[in-house]
Amino acid sequence: MPWSPSRGALRGRVALVAGATRGAGRGIAAALGEVGATVICTGRSSVTGTIRSDYDRAETIEETAELVTDLGGTGIAIQVDHLDPVQVRRLAERVRDEHGRIDVLVNDIWGAERLKGGPADWNTPIWRHDLDAGLRILRLGVETHLITSHHLLPLVITTSGGLLVEVTDGTTAYNAARYRISVFYDLTKAAVNRLAFSQGHELAPYGATAIAITPGWLRSEIMLDNYGVTEENWRDALRPNRPAGYPTAPHGFTASESPRYVGRAVAAVATDPDRARWNQQSLTSAQLAREYGFTDIDGSQPDSWA
Repeated sequence: MPWSPSRGALRGRVALVAGATRGAGRGIAAALGEVGATVICTGRSSVTGTIRSDYDRAETIEETAELVTDLGGTGIAIQVDHLDPVQVRRLAERVRDEHGRIDVLVNDIWGAERLKGGPADWNTPIWRHDLDAGLRILRLGVETHLITSHHLLPLVITTSGGLLVEVTDGTTAYNAARYRISVFYDLTKAAVNRLAFSQGHELAPYGATAIAITPGWLRSEIMLDNYGVTEENWRDALRPNRPAGYPTAPHGFTASESPRYVGRAVAAVATDPDRARWNQQSLTSAQLAREYGFTDIDGSQPDSWA
């Protein structure tokens, strides 16, 4: 029998996904909607257009909030630049006034996909790397998480059982043994894993849990566009003789995953009454799929890390 989400498992619970505009953030927000949560979707890209994103793309937080509602939850869009402590403090005040708490906080803020470059730019040594771009990668990928946790974790610890999810690329063990793209990218993704560990230490006395989670090869909107495909026909990227301007994806793309897969991983942990067993751990979406039995939207359990 095909797996399906446990509708209503998080009904009445409040989640906040920081960086919910696209990619893993949108997938996580959507999956929390599948199980009935109220999901506050934050990010810079909004129909209001009042805050500039590092990406010139069409996706908005309002679209993500609508998706959450369509899937059975309650989606709320709030435009926030998570590099601005004042905006994040105001976000915390609004959430406290309107909801009183946060049950699940997801730090998925990134925004440096273009700054990290493509394969031709990787392995550029630090002395040749653009310093301003490298430092902005750190700001977007680490400083935003620190600012967000500082202002929002007080709402997570108001009641016992809260969950903090730090989204990164690569587990602690994987990254410790491998150089990842550049000094700046490598440091950022390793740091986010450590953030889950250190924050888990601080949250444990309050009955809260922190984990780091990494998707595998993610079929984000940007990735799909790079190969000239959609989620519906993504396997066409593996075919030879692609249309002009679009490369053929390597064989490993067969094990790629939709953003909903890592979202369902977060939802599975959030609905687990024994989630504290994962505190301070660094986990993959595939690892949690094997533990909890959920699948990607096509019914598969891909594992690109394998």
